[in-house]
Amino acid sequence: MPAVGVVDHLTADPVGPRELKYAVLHLHAAAEVLLKARLQQEHWSLVFDDPRKATRKAFESGNFQSCGITDTVTRLNEIAGVPLTATAQKALKSLGRDRNALQHYGLTHNARAIEARAGQALDFLVRFLDDELQPQLSDDTVKWVRQDMLRKLREGLRNIRAYRTERRKRLLGTLKDVAHRTLECQECGELALIARDHCHFCSYPFGSLDPEDAADLYMSYRHFEPQELISDCPRCTRRTMAQEVVTAGSTGPVAFCFNCDAPIPSMQAGAPTATSAGRP
Repeated sequence: MPAVGVVDHLTADPVGPRELKYAVLHLHAAAEVLLKARLQQEHWSLVFDDPRKATRKAFESGNFQSCGITDTVTRLNEIAGVPLTATAQKALKSLGRDRNALQHYGLTHNARAIEARAGQALDFLVRFLDDELQPQLSDDTVKWVRQDMLRKLREGLRNIRAYRTERRKRLLGTLKDVAHRTLECQECGELALIARDHCHFCSYPFGSLDPEDAADLYMSYRHFEPQELISDCPRCTRRTMAQEVVTAGSTGPVAFCFNCDAPIPSMQAGAPTATSAGRP
């Protein structure tokens, strides 16, 4: 089973370029197998690239072009009534991009970010097995899945999570004084990205972006339309203030300026204006 191979590669010590490459390749293959297995439970013709041309003979022989992950997700949602969360869909899209890049170009991107995204995708697949596949399986198959495959997957996930937890703990002290400008990283998903700096978990160079581009990119990552939630900052007057931003130091969404590099107080009487612009 490809998913089991993922755990072997992601829990290697250390996780080198070869282990990371094959972890992502196995994980992508596992995602395709499991998602299509659930789609097939709805009807066998749905796994064909063009269901209108589906024949039982082609299906049983395996001699047909199957649909890709994107179409599989759409059909699960619209036909089988199996909605995948925005987070799950994002993890699958990132997995596809990482798989293509590693397969064709090798390790050219940040290894820690790829490793983190692979762990997130694996976490989704284990939950998908629990919630969507097991209820449809025969008793004998469920017994095998629970006793063998899921046991090993969960053990591996615990090790991966333990590693991530330890890194988070180490970062807590480092980032405590900058919690007010620590955001969720769009590369690795960790709450370790310092605005106008970099991600302390995966080293993504977010600070190299122009503040206006950074605001647009960050809000797009949060699945918002940037033009609706980005406006001129009352402190620096640049179009770099975004609404609905969550920082490590906030108790809820705040207005955050990607140029001032800080949350902006409520725009009420006495709030800072452009004449008092300046970095905190």
